[in-house]
Amino acid sequence: MTLKLNIKDKFNKALPADSILENYRRQVEGACFSFVTPKIPSHPSLIHVSPEMLHNLGLTKEDSETKAFLNIVTGAKVLTNTKPYAMCYAGHQFGNWAGQLGDGRAINLAEIEHDNKHWALQLKGAGETPYSRSADGLAVLRSSVREYLCSEAMYHLGVPTTRALSLALSGDQVLRDVMYNGNAAYEKGAIVARVAPSFLRFGSYEIFAARQDHKTLKTLVNFTIKNHFPHLGTPSKATYIAFFAEVAQRTLEMIVHWQRVGFVHGVMNTDNMSVLGLTIDFGPYGWLEGFDLGWTPNTTDREHRRYRYGNQPNIGLWNLYQLANALYPLIEATEPLEAILEQYKTDFDIESLKMMRSKLGLQIESPSDKLLLQDLEDLLQLTETDMTIFFRNLSRFKSEKPFEGFAVIEKAFYTLDDLSDSIIEQWNNWFQRYSERLKDESFSYEERKAAMNAVNPKYVLRNYMAQLAIDDATKGDYGVIEELFNLLKKPYDEQPESEKWFAKRPEWARNKVGCSMLSCSS
Repeated sequence: MTLKLNIKDKFNKALPADSILENYRRQVEGACFSFVTPKIPSHPSLIHVSPEMLHNLGLTKEDSETKAFLNIVTGAKVLTNTKPYAMCYAGHQFGNWAGQLGDGRAINLAEIEHDNKHWALQLKGAGETPYSRSADGLAVLRSSVREYLCSEAMYHLGVPTTRALSLALSGDQVLRDVMYNGNAAYEKGAIVARVAPSFLRFGSYEIFAARQDHKTLKTLVNFTIKNHFPHLGTPSKATYIAFFAEVAQRTLEMIVHWQRVGFVHGVMNTDNMSVLGLTIDFGPYGWLEGFDLGWTPNTTDREHRRYRYGNQPNIGLWNLYQLANALYPLIEATEPLEAILEQYKTDFDIESLKMMRSKLGLQIESPSDKLLLQDLEDLLQLTETDMTIFFRNLSRFKSEKPFEGFAVIEKAFYTLDDLSDSIIEQWNNWFQRYSERLKDESFSYEERKAAMNAVNPKYVLRNYMAQLAIDDATKGDYGVIEELFNLLKKPYDEQPESEKWFAKRPEWARNKVGCSMLSCSS
């Protein structure tokens, strides 16, 4: 049996290909991609499939149960009349130019059209490519579970994101040094089939600008506009400026969503920034447990905390500067690019304030809101206060009873008994101000509660939850993966049967690898 997919490959037909067909590590010049065949897994088996993504690709549940489907999503077989490839790109990593990077462990299988939507299907962990450098191009179960669950969780939170179709075991053992400390061990190999309209990144353009290959740069930008930003019109200098402006706006919107739900990407290198404004490359990510503007989940980033929660908006801007530099050869004018970057700063302040107002159930704008919100952020950091639980429970606050405010949110504190009288008094004073502020609103209590619960999730994929799924999956039990997958489809619903997941990080997870300590191999 063959899968009936409406294959409409564009990227590897319209753009220049690497002329060398052998699969060995090298610098690839003048090409947007290299043809490469996935490694055939020894004994592939399917762990989980997303019904929604099946439907989006025009496939059925029955299709997903066939050997043909298993073969495709694990790289055992290549789709008929397709030529898989790895994309060429560069990037800035932790603020430093890293040169050529490329798809080191991702292989693009095909592009598919269904219901007037265009999807690129990609395998992560399916073997070596010319861009693998010293790595094996494979992935392990641990990181694959995290990517599979997170990409789907983000989508249902309303965050722009790449998606996942399936999670599978390769049947092979893969050697990994989890914390880069010399303790390498074999782990179960796994493959995620992931899906997006495109996997183009900022680094896809940076590489050609850095090499002064302006011909290929222009070809790629024109392709991007034609296929992903057609509303901007025929490519020209004015169109390139409009393109950059839209990428900046999409990036801003994505990061505002990250801040809203407390998501920290952990490795915002320019090669991990989607030109479509999608969350991409789920590595050492994490959701805030205690509200902390300085928190980063990435151990590699612990010293300088470049990618900390509170700095994500600034890093978005820094990355856009690099993209602006890459596009400059096509535009040859700095003023319009600088104006867009300045607009990002202005717009981020506006959108961030609007987002925080929504989290507090404030509809009307008031000059006092900035100070109210700043004081709240300061209070949240005085003692370890769970971000998700705090904002979710805040919706139960009744403005006519400010003296009950502290009791409404006390379950969000990790060490309630350690709170000083001074801190409790500061909270009571803040609730008094919040109560006064709510009197300016026309919302009823029930209307405000519903509005707040629509933007403040009850359930997020905390790292300890992902780790529990990983621990069981390593033993061959995929029940927690299924449970979390379904839970996270409705993160804003109460789901009383799943109340156990609406809980602070357990103490055992505070310093556990995979829960609080994550590396770029996570």
